[in-house]
Amino acid sequence: MEAAAVRPVAIKIDEDTKLRIKRLADARQRTAHWIMREAISQYVEREEKRESFRQDALKAWDEYRVTGMHVTAPEADAWLAQLEEGHDVEPPECHV
Repeated sequence: MEAAAVRPVAIKIDEDTKLRIKRLADARQRTAHWIMREAISQYVEREEKRESFRQDALKAWDEYRVTGMHVTAPEADAWLAQLEEGHDVEPPECHV
């Protein structure tokens, strides 16, 4: 597997942010470049997960609108309470 090409990208940041990154980099014994790359990487990963969650919710909503299949809040709460107590139980069955 070939490594992805790394190319420089310029970003504009204000002086205050630049100084904050520099102070943090010094405290962590890292470069400012490393801090910025790490911050961008973590942000992108978090936002990809958030978007995936959003897409799953939209898909579930569409499926509910088509089928009417659902679980009530009390049913879901009871199931979650069982999991919280350490019981390995199956989720409740969806119904109309």
